[in-house]
Amino acid sequence: MNEPEWLAERFEEHRPHLRAVGYRMLGSLSEADDAVQDAWLRVSRAGTGGVENLGGWLTTVVARVCLNMLRSREHRREEPIDVQMPGTVIGREFGGDPEQEALTADSVGVALLVVLDTLTPAERLAFVLHDMFAVPFEEIAPMIERSPAATRQLASRARRRVKGVAPAPDADLSRRRRVVDAFLAATRGGDLEALVALLHPDVVLRADRAVVPTPEPIVVRGAHSVGKGAMAAMERAWSTGTALVDGAVGLVMAPRGRLRLVLSFTITEDGITEIDVIAEPDRLGRIDLAVLDV
Repeated sequence: MNEPEWLAERFEEHRPHLRAVGYRMLGSLSEADDAVQDAWLRVSRAGTGGVENLGGWLTTVVARVCLNMLRSREHRREEPIDVQMPGTVIGREFGGDPEQEALTADSVGVALLVVLDTLTPAERLAFVLHDMFAVPFEEIAPMIERSPAATRQLASRARRRVKGVAPAPDADLSRRRRVVDAFLAATRGGDLEALVALLHPDVVLRADRAVVPTPEPIVVRGAHSVGKGAMAAMERAWSTGTALVDGAVGLVMAPRGRLRLVLSFTITEDGITEIDVIAEPDRLGRIDLAVLDV
């Protein structure tokens, strides 16, 4: 076996790991695959050059590609994604299998991807490589042109952002999460009956003007009407996950890891009584989001 064939075989062995690095760095399966492919083109041209730790070296190459993509993303304003609500019809905002994207996002945590997207590229790289893949700070530092000590500080700052502000003690936090998880599962599964059962008969849903372009915010009342609206947004539920929203259990919609919409719930013993759907950028920017761990 010659060196190009050997390298191609070894690269394929490491591809799942490299894809996992790319996904956590970029929040998108398609972009992760692009980053891995770009890394392969670089590696195949450069050769190994006597590299002793091939896996570590390939991780570094993919990380550098992802860092460049994140920096490019910072300078590019993406077109806003329409959000599906009652009375609207829209297509998919990205190709591929939404269920596969959702399964991958769920395995990592949609909230984590959202919080990671608020970090600077250097913070994200330091946190992802060190905290998720145990890459030493001494190896990360040259990628972002910082000292190991400064890189450690970046990762620490990112870690605090991921954990967020601890929610106020609430014995019902786990119960509330079960309700929100059930709401998401019913929406994904198109189970209107199960969804309506979670809602108070007089539930009120409010959606700001960025959710659906209208002169005034939308208000929907009644369990059946709110449930039908959620069913209309079923496809969007594949890019949605639970999170801490201002210290309470809520949902965040984040296609490709980019926050687009937040659902805030008021939950009582009688079910979900209020749902606030937030998509206006200035309102999203004021929300404290963190990873939910209960």
